[in-house]
Amino acid sequence: MAQMLEIRWHGRGGQGSKTASILLGKVCSEAGKYIQAFPEYGPERMGAPVIAYNRISDERITVHCQIETPDLVVVLDSTLIGAIDVVEGLKEDGKIIINTDLEPEKMKEKIGFNGELYTIDANKISEEELGRAFPNTPLLGAVVKVTSLFTEDEFVKLIRKEFEKKFAHKPEVIDGNINCIRRAFQEVKSE
Repeated sequence: MAQMLEIRWHGRGGQGSKTASILLGKVCSEAGKYIQAFPEYGPERMGAPVIAYNRISDERITVHCQIETPDLVVVLDSTLIGAIDVVEGLKEDGKIIINTDLEPEKMKEKIGFNGELYTIDANKISEEELGRAFPNTPLLGAVVKVTSLFTEDEFVKLIRKEFEKKFAHKPEVIDGNINCIRRAFQEVKSE
């Protein structure tokens, strides 16, 4: 990685944007990268808009503030589009990943974005693999695929360790989350 990768996550309270940013940070740290992973939110309530951030670099990170010009924006809830300017500050060559069942071309039209846009039906994947809509895990897989931070197998090996710590008492959840990530690598779409 030649430069710092900055990611901004948009979601609603309870969808896991903060958890996803922290998990990505832990995995990248485990792989020897410098990281920052932090949320920004007002009153903590279920369903309220939440923003989380990641900075990932091979070199020490000396900046400590919100990310205003991200390289990548991840949208966990497409109903935020229109309510929030999710592409605000996105770098000219930036990318966006949206959790939706719509094709990338339709989302580009909907938000008036001409850059690199990816879609993935993260809700459907997580409902099928975990029995409930947890879009953050499939979106983690999509982020890694789109950014090429790791190969699929490298990421699965690293994230499995984190899931084993987090879900030690629920091994079936570990496998479900791994399946979500593997499916995301296959199902994330670009135009």
